[in-house]
Amino acid sequence: MVTVLRYAAFTSDPAGGNPAGVVLDAGGLDDDAMQAIATDVGYSETAFTDGPDASGVRPVRYFSPKAEVPFCGHATVATAVALAERNGPGEIVFDTRAGRVPVTVDDSLRATLTSVEPSVSPAGDLTDVLDILNWSPADLNPALPARIAYAGARHLVLSTATRQRLAALDYDFDRLLAYMLERDLTTLQLVWQESPTVFHVRDPFPVGGVVEDPATGAAAAAFGAYLRELGEGQPTITLHQGDDLGRPSLITVELRPDDNRVRVSGNAVPITAPA
Repeated sequence: MVTVLRYAAFTSDPAGGNPAGVVLDAGGLDDDAMQAIATDVGYSETAFTDGPDASGVRPVRYFSPKAEVPFCGHATVATAVALAERNGPGEIVFDTRAGRVPVTVDDSLRATLTSVEPSVSPAGDLTDVLDILNWSPADLNPALPARIAYAGARHLVLSTATRQRLAALDYDFDRLLAYMLERDLTTLQLVWQESPTVFHVRDPFPVGGVVEDPATGAAAAAFGAYLRELGEGQPTITLHQGDDLGRPSLITVELRPDDNRVRVSGNAVPITAPA
């Protein structure tokens, strides 16, 4: 019988962060079985991994309630912490559909993942997506123009000029789902800049069957690449997410001058004991 662990990622409080399912003994599961488990768990993602190969690399796959996704940051953090609780802290290398992702877990069980090579590209015309979000061009922050950012999954980054506009998120689920599927987007990364190093973010996730993610590590990594591309990157960036959902999350993004990859850090804690 497969055991599904449940963790809240990017928080030290089981009532905060983004819940993730974690299956550590997934070697005998096929795609249909993994999808069925993820659908039953109902979290935005469930991660499936097994023992390491001869080189010490662990395969991992991520399923939302609706479909497989190439990479998921919060489920990666949750899985790394679950393994560290059982095997001790250190480095784990995950082989994801997006590429290899090393994760270091320290003695306090705080995990830091290193993204695959990121990229940033133009966003194109925003008329449709602004209409879907019930935003106007005047709601946008011109200092942080829209881009498509990738660090394992594709995200449309849209920056609003006010915290109030971010807090009042209310979008057409079906229309945004169709828009995102057409453009191969995993989430929208909606942001408001509090300071050069502090941002508040929200991530609609209709392609996963979820209205909104309380914490999105893959989008955080992509956002770090986005800020670097615009020349707005700082060595350490703090993202607040989930506050508007009642599940506060804290995500740390690190940009290093000698490495184009992005590092994303956070805690994870069990929500319930394994069945």
